[in-house]
Amino acid sequence: MSHINVTINGRQYRMACEEGQEVRLLKLAESLEARIESLRGKFGEIGDARLTVMAALTVCDELLDAGQRIRNLEEELGSLRDVRVAAVDRAKATQTAVANALNAAAERIERTTQVLNRTIGGGVAIG
Repeated sequence: MSHINVTINGRQYRMACEEGQEVRLLKLAESLEARIESLRGKFGEIGDARLTVMAALTVCDELLDAGQRIRNLEEELGSLRDVRVAAVDRAKATQTAVANALNAAAERIERTTQVLNRTIGGGVAIG
């Protein structure tokens, strides 16, 4: 377990995190600090606790919106997968139908060739 110092709303906090997560925790703290500063710029000095709560609420709002977008994209992805499966099934059916049609045509050509060979072979030779 690692420990790092982060600054949030001008105050230093010693935080514990897993090994290798130090940079991420610093970036999270910087993001929260930037949000607090932005709110301070909009609303002025309305109290540290209130600014921190407002910043936390904006993060939660964005998180809820992102979660909804993810759910919508997952639904769309599921629909696209269903469409892809149906398209593959149609392509296989079309391929089978084309192969059957070609085989039937080849059989007709073979029968026609046999009939022509018998007709020509059984005909009168000129000479």
